[in-house]
Amino acid sequence: MTVALALLLGSAAVGWLAPRALWRISDPVVALVAWTASIAAVVVTSTAAVVLLVLPEHGLAVLDTLHHCWESVRHGTTPAVEAVSGLTGGALLTALLVRLAVVGTRGARQRARAREEHLSVLRLAGRREAGTHPTVWLDHDRPLAFSLAGKPGVVVATEGLHRHLTPSQVDAVLDHERAHLDGRHHLLVAAADAIAATLPILPLFKRAATTTRELVEVAADLASARTHGIETVREALVRVSSHGTPNSALAMGRDALGTRLDRLQRSHRMPNRTRRILSCGIAGVTAMTLPVVTASAALIAVMLLTCLQG
Repeated sequence: MTVALALLLGSAAVGWLAPRALWRISDPVVALVAWTASIAAVVVTSTAAVVLLVLPEHGLAVLDTLHHCWESVRHGTTPAVEAVSGLTGGALLTALLVRLAVVGTRGARQRARAREEHLSVLRLAGRREAGTHPTVWLDHDRPLAFSLAGKPGVVVATEGLHRHLTPSQVDAVLDHERAHLDGRHHLLVAAADAIAATLPILPLFKRAATTTRELVEVAADLASARTHGIETVREALVRVSSHGTPNSALAMGRDALGTRLDRLQRSHRMPNRTRRILSCGIAGVTAMTLPVVTASAALIAVMLLTCLQG
């Protein structure tokens, strides 16, 4: 039971303290990997702790545990505290995971329905431009651009971009939206929304939706700036409007405008691809092992204190 409690405490510590550290990561792609891995690590570690509570022998003697349970039922003895706690925790964990699946599935269906409704109107009102991610141009004076996920993903833009922005800024806006589609950012945002709605228990889960939206926008900004330059993206970001953007879309001028402008101003160099891949790997491994490392440190501290007192 001690090991299980240590794992639960390690998971809780990571879920409570990790957001502050994760937000300090300068590369948004690395931060997204670390945040996603941290969520997975907390869920997996908590599940392992519940399993250990169900198995009083800490999972090392499954057959002995089954025999113990049978003897308890046979002789009418009360179940062990660990087993009761484990079954209770397992029921709660299962309920949360089922709710997460239901919320995620429902949200996916709603987004797919909304996308088809928007596209059916846009096909009638807009001019389609072919490409890996087709662009639908709308004859509207307001400079607006957003992307809709799908197969294929679609970029929607207004002719107002050409009227209010320079050609290089227009290209920067379009590349920003294509970066969302290439990076599967819509899927990341949808998953974060479902997690925040289902598991608002720890800050790591509760802040997943807003943080993921900010990080994918910063990531798309930097992807566009890699080709067009930081100043071009900053100017385009200020000029592009967000009014009229559907909720199911990712729009360049809508989310975390101040934060993104500040990050662009502080970004003097674009992240190197090789360094980014290495950093993503290190961040992912660190995030996945952090709950276990925290739990191990707590166990060692308890053992040392016990030995010193003895």
